Amino acid sequence: MRYGPVGLRLVKPRDARVLQRELLDNRAWLQPWEATIPGGTAGFDMRAGIRRLLQQHRDGAGYPFVMEYDGEVAGQLNVWGIARGSLASATIGYWVSERFAGRGITPTAVAMATDAAFDQFGLHRMEICIRPENHASLRVVQKLGFRYEGLRRRYIHIDGDWRDHYAFALTQDEVPRGVLARWVSGSAPQEAAAIPPHDAMQS
Repeated sequence: MRYGPVGLRLVKPRDARVLQRELLDNRAWLQPWEATIPGGTAGFDMRAGIRRLLQQHRDGAGYPFVMEYDGEVAGQLNVWGIARGSLASATIGYWVSERFAGRGITPTAVAMATDAAFDQFGLHRMEICIRPENHASLRVVQKLGFRYEGLRRRYIHIDGDWRDHYAFALTQDEVPRGVLARWVSGSAPQEAAAIPPHDAMQS
């Protein structure tokens, strides 16, 4: 998948070295938003991580992507937690290197991945959960018109503790022309992602 200089492709085992280097070089940038395991220690075995992601892909439980900018690896995007059947839903998670921030890579990649989930993967609903402090990611869902669904208390273990998250989602019927086309045309309803005052005050 590609739009302009932004590309999205399945991760490959040979991506391990460059992805690990990007993660290590971006520790201060990424650590506040990284998932952790309660009582566990962080590991950086990217080869093992990619093997797990590709196994999940083979099992139909996820779609692990690499984000590229002008052919250079810029980060990762994972469609994970796929539920089939009557739910037909999944969640998107991502990270982008600091040197690529501000170039529209993440919203473009999220839009392409969501369109693929609806048009190719047979899903009905896509969700993104974001820490209230992550202003860059909040701008992504605002740009794309993801709909705010609520505050989830102590939802995911991030950076060493259980953190609150805002939940946003889109369903296929909300974007009949596609997420990317809606954003590029300037018709995404940015107010859809607005945080109600009672949730903004409590977070």
